[in-house]
Amino acid sequence: MATKTEKKAAPKKPKKAAVPGPAALDIGIPADQLGAITNGLSRLLADTYTLYLKTHNYHWNVTGPQFNSLHLMFEAQYTELALAVDVIAERLRALGAWAPGSYSDFARLSTVKEASGIPAAEAMVAELAADQATVVRTARALFPAVDAAGDEPTADLLTQRMQVHEKTAWMLRALIA
Repeated sequence: MATKTEKKAAPKKPKKAAVPGPAALDIGIPADQLGAITNGLSRLLADTYTLYLKTHNYHWNVTGPQFNSLHLMFEAQYTELALAVDVIAERLRALGAWAPGSYSDFARLSTVKEASGIPAAEAMVAELAADQATVVRTARALFPAVDAAGDEPTADLLTQRMQVHEKTAWMLRALIA
């Protein structure tokens, strides 16, 4: 029995689990290749999220004779982008990496630039077409790392994203041709 002068040992706090990183996974992709893939996916996520936000902004603020058609088109586009953001982020998590999720992360990682001001409707369309092409380039730049690693699920995701962005860019360009 313990005496009054003996101090009870404080219960040990359980250690927090280490954050899993790409190196912690054993899915048949070497850690250095996995890191290159997750870095590229983080950039793709940032580009996609920035494009989502810009498209949503233009949806809210478009004016002019094409208001209704552009308002509806932008809504369809930002809705699709919102779904894409989730798919990309979940792929990052499946590969053991944390998905960036703050505006500062997205600003640092994105090559799509935020809108400054509210441009005229035709300028909105031109900017969004260029931004769609930017996202295609970001996805395409990741293919060498994905192919070298034999990462078919990520290759499939990239192919799907490129198809959507290329088609959307074409439709936007057709409006201002």
